Amino acid sequence: MKIEYNNLYTHFVFTTLHRTPLISEQNRERIEKYITGIVNNNDSHLYAIYANPEHIHLLVSRSPKLSEEALASIIAESSQQFITQNKLCSHPFAWQESASAFSVSKSDIDKVCKYILNQPKHHRKVTFSEEYDEFIKFYQKTIQPIKHLSK
Repeated sequence: MKIEYNNLYTHFVFTTLHRTPLISEQNRERIEKYITGIVNNNDSHLYAIYANPEHIHLLVSRSPKLSEEALASIIAESSQQFITQNKLCSHPFAWQESASAFSVSKSDIDKVCKYILNQPKHHRKVTFSEEYDEFIKFYQKTIQPIKHLSK
């Protein structure tokens, strides 16, 4: 069945292999623009992106034709090849074999965009490891099931 309308907002986090800080400030924008093109070429829309030295954040409204895993794989493979071919890192570049994908409600888009675009200031106070641990704690909270009333 064709999906005519969708709200599939996903906050992706990709990490460089071994969390090695490979993305330089000098090449950050070029990498972000390339990834923006990848997202757009896959019938999806990028709302915010920021490439830190050892990880990137993206907020994407993805096409219903693609799962989070499929889109993440396309982005990772293509950007890794682009970074390597254009020698944008002094060391061999690779992403971790896994990424994170967090669903975002439409009402939180502005908040998540601001969070992503505020990464330089944020990481003056919080390390990536601390940030990631907080994400996992927040998104892995167990929600109590709704108790149905007995008849």
